[in-house]
Amino acid sequence: MAEQAAGLPLNEGGAEALLFSKPDLVLTGTYGQQDRVAVLKRQGLDVLQLGPWSGLSEGREQIRLLADRLGHADRGEALINRIDAALDRAKDTVPKGRSILAYERGGWVTAARSPLSEVLMQMGFTLHQEDFGRTSGGVVRLETIVTDPPDVMLVDAGSQQAIDNGTALFSHPALEAAVPHRRRLALPGRLTICGGPSTPAMIDALRDEAKSKLP
Repeated sequence: MAEQAAGLPLNEGGAEALLFSKPDLVLTGTYGQQDRVAVLKRQGLDVLQLGPWSGLSEGREQIRLLADRLGHADRGEALINRIDAALDRAKDTVPKGRSILAYERGGWVTAARSPLSEVLMQMGFTLHQEDFGRTSGGVVRLETIVTDPPDVMLVDAGSQQAIDNGTALFSHPALEAAVPHRRRLALPGRLTICGGPSTPAMIDALRDEAKSKLP
């Protein structure tokens, strides 16, 4: 959404910059900013804290909340409709029972309760991290995957080349033997890192990737 954001005024995000600019509404996350948020609230600024989505249901609630606060409830409903339409298009894309592991740089796996996992299950996948006891997410060692590989792996498209320690794992010959590239779905990280306007694009891209690579 860089083109849409072009031309908007920027600041460093510090409390002082926000106080001097006197915004009508401050949007912030829920982690690591509590002291700053407390200062802004004491100075009378309207602060709305939004945490990461735990699922698509919470995502819909946040979209409605924010759209209403911005005075554009109709735009919020339009985004929700785009998400739901993308979900309908992705439903049962793959044969049920095929396992998938969303594997991120450094060996991190996605929690079973997340928007991405919800989309994968809607498509017909089962979540392989549950076999590893990582329903809340966490690090899964290479040896564990090699011993018990998923049918399919979902990776960040940026990890296709080893450029640092976090991405070198994906080029390991043992992982290539266990889950070769033909069984890996790749999506740009910008589509999966946060919920919002990118969510319907993420769902459609994931459906298209699965259709192009999986029999």
